[in-house]
Amino acid sequence: MSTENPQAGGAAAAPLGLLPTVGAPAPERADAARNRRKILDAAARIVAEDGPDAVTMNQVAHASGIGVGTVYRRFGDVSQLLWALLDDRERQFQEAYMSGPPPLGPGAPAAERIDAFLDALVDRVGEQREILLAAHSAAPRARYHSGAYRVMHTHVALLIGRLRPGSDSTLLAHLLLAPFSPDVMHHLTAEQELSADRLKAGVRELLRLRA
Repeated sequence: MSTENPQAGGAAAAPLGLLPTVGAPAPERADAARNRRKILDAAARIVAEDGPDAVTMNQVAHASGIGVGTVYRRFGDVSQLLWALLDDRERQFQEAYMSGPPPLGPGAPAAERIDAFLDALVDRVGEQREILLAAHSAAPRARYHSGAYRVMHTHVALLIGRLRPGSDSTLLAHLLLAPFSPDVMHHLTAEQELSADRLKAGVRELLRLRA
């Protein structure tokens, strides 16, 4: 995706092993696409129930009903499968806020879209918290150079610019996204045991302190 216009198509490149980039998946046969979907959905269920350390190729094969040989051919190893899962979930999230229904997608006022985006981001980071945290721990600054972050930042900066013309929207977008760093979210959700609803309410209150 272009980092200059988040409404445009394209691809953003970042090294494999950092946070995922978001681009169009390679064309594939219908049966191969179905198998890929089953494998990723099975891996997502295992991560949600038992964490990323519980993921094995055999377990994913069993949970998806796909032969373990096919799972290995498609993804190589567990590490590549987990990065593919992150990329898949990031692509779904990006499609929702760039072209999905309002208020997250186009068609709602900027203030409503920012609220909807931040709510969805709380859920997104919470869902993939352990994998994102592992990636962040391996390369703490990689988040800010990833295609996923650049597209999110541009999207938020554009909304802030519409909501507050003349503001330093580029800086404000960075500051608004800062609390969503995986280590901060891990501290708040796992160590402080704050619910997603409380986090969403807190972000909205913070936005309105100087409104």
